[in-house]
Amino acid sequence: MKIVHWLFVVSVALFLSGIGFVIASARAARQAPAAAETAAVLTPVASVKQIMKGIVAPAATAVFNSVSSTVTAKGTEEKAPQTDEEWEALGNTAAALIESGNLLLMGSRAVDKGDWVTQSQALIEAGKAVLKATQAKSTEQVLASGEALNMSCDDCHRKYQRGS
Repeated sequence: MKIVHWLFVVSVALFLSGIGFVIASARAARQAPAAAETAAVLTPVASVKQIMKGIVAPAATAVFNSVSSTVTAKGTEEKAPQTDEEWEALGNTAAALIESGNLLLMGSRAVDKGDWVTQSQALIEAGKAVLKATQAKSTEQVLASGEALNMSCDDCHRKYQRGS
């Protein structure tokens, strides 16, 4: 009788182990196609030049022009976003800068794995600073983040800018 009880315990343990392996393999199989699908979706189309001219330059210009002080004979004229819609538009511009940095790191666009990555990350961080400033609705922070954005652009162009 003891042998039958022992065989029953071993059979239950093997059965439960088998169920565990089935569940583990099902989870692994379910995750594998997602990686393949992502690779198919992430196909670079635009050139670096197109990203720069179509996204980065207009977005950076919008940030640079969003906050200013102009002194004239009539007095000082302050320019800054005033409405929620204007702050949101500037935030959308910052998001475009952040995503542009991501695009510059994608596929064959990454010229090298050193300074190119560092410069792209600097663009991303500068864009995040602008976005944070827009969320705080702080003209001072936008002005400060615009300086970081300008530095990230200048540093990258010193090394990588090619003919227009």
